[in-house]
Amino acid sequence: MTTSPRASIGGTLDGVGMSGLALPVTLAESDRSHVAVQATASLYVNLRDPQAKGIHMSRLYLLLEAFAEREALRPAILCQFLQQALQSHRDISDTASLSLSFQYLSRRPALSSNHQGWKAYPVVLSARRAQGHTTIELGVSVPYSSTCPCSASLSRQLIADAFRDAFSSRSNPPIDAVARWLQEEGGSWATPHSQRSYADVRVRLAESAAFPIEKLIGTLEEALQTPVQTAVKREDEQAFARLNGQNLMFCEDAARRLKAALNATPWLDDFQIRVEHQESLHAHNAVAMVAKGLAGGYTADAPGLWR
Repeated sequence: MTTSPRASIGGTLDGVGMSGLALPVTLAESDRSHVAVQATASLYVNLRDPQAKGIHMSRLYLLLEAFAEREALRPAILCQFLQQALQSHRDISDTASLSLSFQYLSRRPALSSNHQGWKAYPVVLSARRAQGHTTIELGVSVPYSSTCPCSASLSRQLIADAFRDAFSSRSNPPIDAVARWLQEEGGSWATPHSQRSYADVRVRLAESAAFPIEKLIGTLEEALQTPVQTAVKREDEQAFARLNGQNLMFCEDAARRLKAALNATPWLDDFQIRVEHQESLHAHNAVAMVAKGLAGGYTADAPGLWR
């Protein structure tokens, strides 16, 4: 909007543009796999000319509309779009950024049965071009279950004490009697607390021909071992209980698991991790954060992804 040629109060601005733009796009996940999503876009350019009145928002809006109607979105196309956005403001801007936030639907198999179900993962794609270089980042939020190791230890101690009380008069209780006691009452004498937890991860992609969303989700869930489930039968619920019992985690443990997994991932340059265990014992949440090099705050403007 340039209703007058010069600003009445001069000064440079780091970003001017639009947020909350509805945008249907098709993403390339690989050479053969494409996915259509309903995204919300944010688009900004800076004002390096301190006397410029403002930017041309209509130019950016029309460029974005045309961009969304092209072939499946890839990192190279994102780079081209940011170059076009800067070209349209070449006299006043030298930095441009775009973010796309959406729910990514993935069909996940049950743990034991033949059932499947859909899960929605909040995702943010963000790109920034400055000084002739473009960086592209992919963010995803993965929900999982976490069982407290300390609570599990305390529960085992209570069960052991109850077992001694129940069988104190018998030096060698029959195995079947012990098994019945565990199954009918002793095994539930105390249970550890667990909670719905979230891993919010942002990675900076190395040179990539597509956006490996499914691959990133798989890497994170494989490291955590206890992702929340969709359709479950009795055998799936039991398998989930076993996984929780075999993967006791403080928030620090979860963050370290994810860090190790991402450090071993060759197709990313950098990452930032934030895990949050939404406590069932406490009235507050437990949080752990770690970054390889992406220091500072969570820049993606996607409410609900970066808590």
